[in-house]
Amino acid sequence: MDLKDISKVETEEQYEAVRVRINELIREASEKGMLESEYDNEYTREIGRLSYMGAVYENEYMQFEYLKVKKKSPLIRSIEDEMYNRNIKQKELATLLGINEPALSQIIRGKRAISMRTAKKLHKSLNIDAKLLIEYA
Repeated sequence: MDLKDISKVETEEQYEAVRVRINELIREASEKGMLESEYDNEYTREIGRLSYMGAVYENEYMQFEYLKVKKKSPLIRSIEDEMYNRNIKQKELATLLGINEPALSQIIRGKRAISMRTAKKLHKSLNIDAKLLIEYA
């Protein structure tokens, strides 16, 4: 199927052809070293064009119920930002907070509530805003 003449993916057959072609282009461009971020070439332009058309088709015609995206709370983002700024790994933060690493991982993923004791330690050790802790913990 010639994809150069289409400007919109309208059928499942076209969608599948676009997916296959994108993978071919990525493979070819990778072999030639043409996928570096600073490159603007026929490969990167065509991959971008086809990817966009595929994404539009997916948004219009496909349902991805298994991809339920959950936004992180401002509190979790604040904790992660402080970890990044201070170059602290989860294991180190867990030790600092007096909790085990799996518990901290669950907190960051939103699977576990933050206890009052942990909230106090977050405030003292990372200077996490008390208002964020009260509102989102």
